[in-house]
Amino acid sequence: MLEIYLDWRYQRHTYRFNDAINSLNLGMMSQVTGIAQKTVQFSAYLLVFEHIALWNLGRDSWWIWPFAFVAYDFCYYWFHRVSHEINLFWAGHVVHHQSEEYNLSTALRQSSGTFLGFLFYLPMALIGIEPYVLVTVGSLNLIYQFWVHTRHIHQMPAWYEAIFVTPSNHRVHHAQNPIYMNKNHGGVFIVWDRLFGTYQPELADEPVIFGVTKPLASWNPVWANLDVYWALAKDSWRTEKWADKVKVWFKKTGWRPADVRKAYPNKKFDPYQQVKFDSPLTGRQKLYVAFQHLTLIALVLQFILASATMSHSSILQGATLLVFTLFCQGYYQQQRPYWLWLETGKNLLLAALYYQYLGPASAPYLLLWLLLASLLLVTARGQKVTTLKQQHDRGDYESQQQ
Repeated sequence: MLEIYLDWRYQRHTYRFNDAINSLNLGMMSQVTGIAQKTVQFSAYLLVFEHIALWNLGRDSWWIWPFAFVAYDFCYYWFHRVSHEINLFWAGHVVHHQSEEYNLSTALRQSSGTFLGFLFYLPMALIGIEPYVLVTVGSLNLIYQFWVHTRHIHQMPAWYEAIFVTPSNHRVHHAQNPIYMNKNHGGVFIVWDRLFGTYQPELADEPVIFGVTKPLASWNPVWANLDVYWALAKDSWRTEKWADKVKVWFKKTGWRPADVRKAYPNKKFDPYQQVKFDSPLTGRQKLYVAFQHLTLIALVLQFILASATMSHSSILQGATLLVFTLFCQGYYQQQRPYWLWLETGKNLLLAALYYQYLGPASAPYLLLWLLLASLLLVTARGQKVTTLKQQHDRGDYESQQQ
């Protein structure tokens, strides 16, 4: 909220409604799906620590905590770097970079499809860093990374820029400018990039262009997570060489089999001619999206808090419902065909399921929510907006962005 105020106060325009909502939805989806995934991933760490670890460093000595914090960031650097350099890992990380804006909502835009990242932290288990310590320093590492996703801080003092990740050097990491790509992978410490040759300062004469070289052009959070996986699967299926069917997953980011590249060439995107994707909404439609977004925040928070006492099957059912609800919101934001029927059905389904879950005492509150949602939906229905396609056809969307 502070950053949004500064945006308004100084007219920086670093936020767009649809983009910010989509980033926050992807963050919620990551939390929801992560509850199921992290059980398996954490179990692998626990197994290594209990049965293979060379030592048990404990948690009582004061030096364990700073040592583990630095060790975690070192492992994170290599995981993050590989996530930009190998096709399969990029598919699981790309979500965080799809936004064409850069603000604190971008920090919360996280992937639901990262399955192999835990492998990079197993060396910490091997040298005896307790799971409790791992979770603690990992959480602190992630919290630090939040504040650097802003354009309102130009540069920190020189000594700080030399040691730590800052808004300036992390903006470089989110750029699609050729000179900036695949640079500055550190989470807390930028010294790893300086040591291993991946450091690039932000240049005054090269403004950062945010986003990815193959734009997502969608507010669908499910598709955002599947986009690159689907592209790799198609290339693997289409190539005639059996070796290439496997190579495509593990080669350098962007690599495609020669026969597939020739038969199905990628469309070329020039980052310096960027036209940011949007699907304009009216004020009433934005109000409906905001109402549903607040509903989703409440549902996701309730789900996360209750998950500790839920069975695995209940977690999967709840996660599926919430992912479907997030999908519906993205579908509505793009005003896709039959959005009215999908939203109406989804609202009725949510009210019915929560009545079953909460019991008859919840009926007045659920009825009030359903009436308010229906009123906002019907009120916004009659308003017309110029679609993205119509703007492109008229040629004024690009000029508007410029």
